[in-house]
Amino acid sequence: MLAVSFFSWWYGRGWRQVATSFGSRLSGLANTFSVSQLLRTLFAPWRRIISYPGASLDERLRAWSDNMFSRAVGFVVRLIVLFTALLAAIVVVIFSLVELVVWPLLPIAVPVLIIMGLV
Repeated sequence: MLAVSFFSWWYGRGWRQVATSFGSRLSGLANTFSVSQLLRTLFAPWRRIISYPGASLDERLRAWSDNMFSRAVGFVVRLIVLFTALLAAIVVVIFSLVELVVWPLLPIAVPVLIIMGLV
């Protein structure tokens, strides 16, 4: 009776739970990397380092170039983090697909591996 309920869970509700956990993994990854906030602030200055322009043209040009440099640094750093999040998402997708394929084979693998170990 216990074996029947185990196999009915494993190939029924358990397999569905594994499949639905895929979405929560990607959502958790997006929250870990704060993807929505990174996209929203992609062109924002790095660490809010902002130069305020003075009265002269030279001070205004210097402030403009400092601000553009700060935005460029912020853009590059955020882009690298977004690329890392994309790579992590690809790894999660690959491992989740492997898990979905291997899941139904695991109960069969236990006795097969025991027999192979004895032989």
